[in-house]
Amino acid sequence: MKQRKDTARLYWVRGLVQGVGYRYFVQRAANELDLAGYVKNLDDGRVEVYAVGTAENLEELASRLKVGPAYADVRGVDEEPAPVHSVSSFRIEPSW
Repeated sequence: MKQRKDTARLYWVRGLVQGVGYRYFVQRAANELDLAGYVKNLDDGRVEVYAVGTAENLEELASRLKVGPAYADVRGVDEEPAPVHSVSSFRIEPSW
């Protein structure tokens, strides 16, 4: 049996990404891609995403983040490697 090699990334999404269903879009995409982590709104209008999974699935998530849901207007996605934390699901974190 092949063991899965997980990695983690942090993403910050800029543009019109709050109040348009973006976090729910990200949660759905992460679940489809078998990723764990979280998504949350930031005070400065960006959305932060932390995801753990295979490099291939993280690349696919990054592609989807750049598009977003129908009413979003994504202006950019910054990303960087992140430490792998033990997380078992993908959740939407409160914005406060």
